[in-house]
Amino acid sequence: MLRLFNTFGRKKEVFKPLKSVVSIYTCGPTVYWYQHIGNLRVYVMSDILKRVLLYNGYKIKHVMNLTDVGHLTSDADTGEDKMEVAAHREHKSASAIADFYYSIFNKDSKKLNILQPDITPKATDNIKEQIDMIKILEKKGYTYKTSDGVYFDSTKFPRYGEMAKLNIEELRAGKRIKMGEKKNKTDFSLWKFSPKDSKRKQEWDSPWGVGFPGWHIECSAMATKYLGKRFDIHTGGEDHIPIHHTNEIAQSESALGVKPWVSYWIHGAFLTTKGKKVSKSKGGLYTLSDLEEHGYNPLDYRYLCLLTHYRKNLEFSFDALKAAMAAYKSLKNKIAEINPKEEGAEGKKHLKAFESAINDDLNIPLALQALQGLLRDRSVSGKAKLALIKGMDTVFGLDLLKRERVSAPAEVKKLINERKKARRDKDWKLSDSLRMKIKKLGYWVDDTSEGPVVKKI
Repeated sequence: MLRLFNTFGRKKEVFKPLKSVVSIYTCGPTVYWYQHIGNLRVYVMSDILKRVLLYNGYKIKHVMNLTDVGHLTSDADTGEDKMEVAAHREHKSASAIADFYYSIFNKDSKKLNILQPDITPKATDNIKEQIDMIKILEKKGYTYKTSDGVYFDSTKFPRYGEMAKLNIEELRAGKRIKMGEKKNKTDFSLWKFSPKDSKRKQEWDSPWGVGFPGWHIECSAMATKYLGKRFDIHTGGEDHIPIHHTNEIAQSESALGVKPWVSYWIHGAFLTTKGKKVSKSKGGLYTLSDLEEHGYNPLDYRYLCLLTHYRKNLEFSFDALKAAMAAYKSLKNKIAEINPKEEGAEGKKHLKAFESAINDDLNIPLALQALQGLLRDRSVSGKAKLALIKGMDTVFGLDLLKRERVSAPAEVKKLINERKKARRDKDWKLSDSLRMKIKKLGYWVDDTSEGPVVKKI
C-alpha cells in the first residue's frame, strides 16, 4: 500500500488513482539557461516517485512542460521575460535558445538515469489552449484588465492560498506596497501586453491585445489538455507552493469547475549550501557538467540525492559528494563480488523491508539500508541476492549491476594475462603476487564467473 505526503493536507495519504492509468504532471524547466544541480534534485525526486509507481505495477501517463515564454524575472508579474533576456544576450531566436538549453537538460536527465516523460509540451506550442482558458475565466467573471495585461482576481476564489497556508489578510494588507494597477497583491497575470515602444521576439494576437501568456496559465492549460480536468499527481519544487502552484489551483478550479483539480501535490525540498537555498538568482550552483569536470560520475550525484529524504533539505558540498562517490563505489564493488553459485535462502525479509520503505512516502534512505542488510546477510543465496538487487535498482536507478569496463595500460594488461595463466595452472601463490603488483599500479582485479573484471582504485 503506497502512502504519499500530500502537501495540500500536510499529511501522508494512501494513494488511490482516479483511473487505471496514473496521471502525473511535473513542472518542467524554464529553458533559458543551464539547470543547476539544485534544479536537478527535484527531477530525481519526481523520477523516484515514477519508478515506485511502476514498481507497484501502475501504468503511468507523465507530462512535463517546457516553459519557453512568459516566466518573468519576478514572481510578482514584473521584470523581463527570462527567454527574451536570454535571446538578446546570446543574439539568437527564443526558439533556438529553448531548443539548446532543453537539449542540455535532456542529456543531464539521461546521465542521471531519469526516465523520460511521455509528453513534453512547450508553452509556445499551446498558446491557443491558454487563450481559451483565459476566455473561460473572463466569461465566469474572474478577470479584470489593466494597461499592462489581464489579471486573475484572487478575491473571487475563496480557497486562494489554502495549500500554501497563506495569511491572505496579511498579504492583502500589502496594498500599501506599489502594485501598479493590480487590485490585490495576490492577483496574478493571465496575459501580458507587449510593450508599446518595442517588439518582443515572442508575441501573439489575443482578444485582449498583442502579448504573451502569464507563467501560471501555461501549466494549467497544458495539464488539462493532456491529462484532463482532474488528474492524480502534480510534482515540483517546494518553492512553487506559495505562488506558482497556488495560482495554478485558483485558475484551474475556477475555469474547470472542479475540486480538487489535483489529488496529490508532491514537492521536493531545496538543495542548500551553507544552509542557504541554491538558486540561479543568487549566482546558481554547479551544473552536472561541472561535477563531471571535477571527476564525478552523474550517478555519484544521484546517489547523494538518494541519501536524504526528498522532503528534507540536502546540504551540498564537495566533501559530501566525495563521500557519496566512495560509498556508491563501495556498494557496486560489494555487488560485483557476489557469487551467483553460492547457495542459501531467498532473502524475502529484505525485500519486505525495501518495499515497506519505498511505499512509506518514498523513503529511499531506508530502502538503501534494506539493500545493505541484504548484502551483509550471508544466509541469502548469491542468485537470490542478484535477483533482489535487480528489482530494487528499478527504483534506485543506480545501475547497480552494470560493470564498468576499465581500459588498463599495457603494463597492467600484461600482468592480468600472466595472472590468467597462473590461475589456469592453479599457481595461487603467483596469482596473488601478480594481483598485488596490479594493485600497486592503481588497479584491482575481481574474479567473476564471466572472467576477471578490472577496476581503477
